[in-house]
Amino acid sequence: LAAGSANTFNCVYDRDIDAVMRRTVHRPAAMGIVSVRAGLWQGAILAVAAAIVLYLTSNALAAVLALVAIALYAVGYTMLLKRRTPQNIVWGGAAGCMPVLIAWAAVTGTLAWAPVVLFLVVFFWTPPHYWPLAMRYREDYAAAGVPMLPVVRTDAQVAVSILGYSVAMVVTSLALVPVAPMGWVYAVGAVVLGAGFLALAVRLLRQARAGAESVPATAMRLFHGSITYLALLFLLVAIDPFLT
Repeated sequence: LAAGSANTFNCVYDRDIDAVMRRTVHRPAAMGIVSVRAGLWQGAILAVAAAIVLYLTSNALAAVLALVAIALYAVGYTMLLKRRTPQNIVWGGAAGCMPVLIAWAAVTGTLAWAPVVLFLVVFFWTPPHYWPLAMRYREDYAAAGVPMLPVVRTDAQVAVSILGYSVAMVVTSLALVPVAPMGWVYAVGAVVLGAGFLALAVRLLRQARAGAESVPATAMRLFHGSITYLALLFLLVAIDPFLT
């Protein structure tokens, strides 16, 4: 419900630029199928519903964090950052890290260092997840006037940033071992997954520096690979206590 609320507000506010981007041109608000008024009502109803459900089934902390996540995405990222700075996805991406804190709070009623580490894993993961997609659809963002990093920097410069955030992500994922603490199943899995992720990031950087025609294809492999990486990493978090 909270994610649906944030996405609804995003689609309503960005309907003008969504209408000129191939990837988003068929979104209902961009096509005029859903009116601004209807979209705002939908976003508000979903936000209230999310808070009520979390409050009634868990606790007030989880409900408040969900509302903070909606605000971060709808206001912080969509309205304030997206059209103004190439670092939009970095700081705006914090909204996408909030589910970790919400879930922890829902179960325990408190926050701790372990979910903060997982928050940071997703935070550092977001740029190397999204910038490859933005490299593939650079022309769309340029046409819409959105200063995504691949629009204002060369492929090589973007690939360097992707690799830097990838390294930070892998290091942070390993920090969970002593903080949580995690067992050998997670530790080994995190190393293997991290090595695979870094290998893709390095390949992208080499191809970008060489001006290879395969850069867009490699960028999309990294994009899809990043989804698999995060899913498997969190699967390891879930099963490690039962196997070690």
